[in-house]
Amino acid sequence: MKNKIGIITLIFTSILLFSCDRNKVYEEYITIEDNMWKSDNIVKFEFEIEDTSSLHNVYINIRHASLYQFNNLWMFVTSSAPNGTKNIDTVECVLVDNENRWIGDGLGDICDVQIPWKTNVRFNHQGIYRVQFEQAMRIEELPGIMDLGLRVEKASSK
Repeated sequence: MKNKIGIITLIFTSILLFSCDRNKVYEEYITIEDNMWKSDNIVKFEFEIEDTSSLHNVYINIRHASLYQFNNLWMFVTSSAPNGTKNIDTVECVLVDNENRWIGDGLGDICDVQIPWKTNVRFNHQGIYRVQFEQAMRIEELPGIMDLGLRVEKASSK
């Protein structure tokens, strides 16, 4: 009897965990070595799009230490589509609010921020898309950046 209850609880918990994020198409974090994002360290992501009819939101995820010395983070974001189309954006990720407090969720000295990069976009081609981040802060070594991530999700139809 205990085993049946345990199995049922495990199944129910698994269903809840997987159903909470059903809009997610892709999400990955890449750890920045020694929490020091060097200007020559280009962070690369690849994801596959199968559904070209749905709208999607794309987010830049940043995990930084509270010792990060700037209010923002400038990046060059290069995206490539399966058909060879390439775009380069200069993106400012604002990390503090108007009262100079960190934006995002934090625990201790760590802060997680999710920045909308592209909203309600349609990927026109099936296949592998590539996105890369290059820091554009005009210093060779940027201390306090721990992880960078990319999230692609289907836009909610509200």
